Amino acid sequence: IRDSSSDKPTEAQAAADNETAPAVVESPPAESEPPIELPELGASDLIAREMVGALSAHPRIAAWLATDDLIRRFTAAIVNIAEGATPKSHLGMMGPTGPFTTTRTRGVPHPSNESYARYDSVAEAFAGLDVPGTVRLYDQLKPLLDEAFLELGYPGEDFHRMLVTALDHLLATPAIEGEVALEETVAAFKFADPDLEALSAAQKQLLRMGPENARRVQTKLGALRRALLAGGGN
Repeated sequence: IRDSSSDKPTEAQAAADNETAPAVVESPPAESEPPIELPELGASDLIAREMVGALSAHPRIAAWLATDDLIRRFTAAIVNIAEGATPKSHLGMMGPTGPFTTTRTRGVPHPSNESYARYDSVAEAFAGLDVPGTVRLYDQLKPLLDEAFLELGYPGEDFHRMLVTALDHLLATPAIEGEVALEETVAAFKFADPDLEALSAAQKQLLRMGPENARRVQTKLGALRRALLAGGGN
């Protein structure tokens, strides 16, 4: 810890700094990009593939782009998350590879490192997104997203608010470190901690990615949220 009093410039130093400091030239405000011509929602897959593909060439994203109804799938996934449901039915190609496995410590099961590693490429793809580029893409495609949102039966509601709600929901997922105890049930495993088990399906899905992957995803989610609110999503 530095002593701030030792860093305080003298009056002579301050005057010298003022004389030698370059003049600050304010840049003119950036002109907003003109809106692009969008196709009908039902014919939007081609432009969505081109625009998202230009943003990221990661194989995981490319696999999702190979599916159909991309705008509708993305919109439905955001609604699912905002309402606490898992979006995996709309993002199936982004799911884990390989089976879920556990290890045991003193007889207590917990997810294995291999289970967490199944999500490494998903976290890598998401964490690698350029924030300004992603927000710009969102702004350009928002008319189609609004239309898809209306199709889902949300008249009078704002998709942008739904998107921020989804981000907030995932950001509210508690960070966990170390081994996560599980309980074995007849059909599957559940979290032994009742507070974790009480989380929504969307939040528990994030936890299943593992502490490091969840941290990477939440860091990017936070950056996207700040950028979206700063730009207003327009």
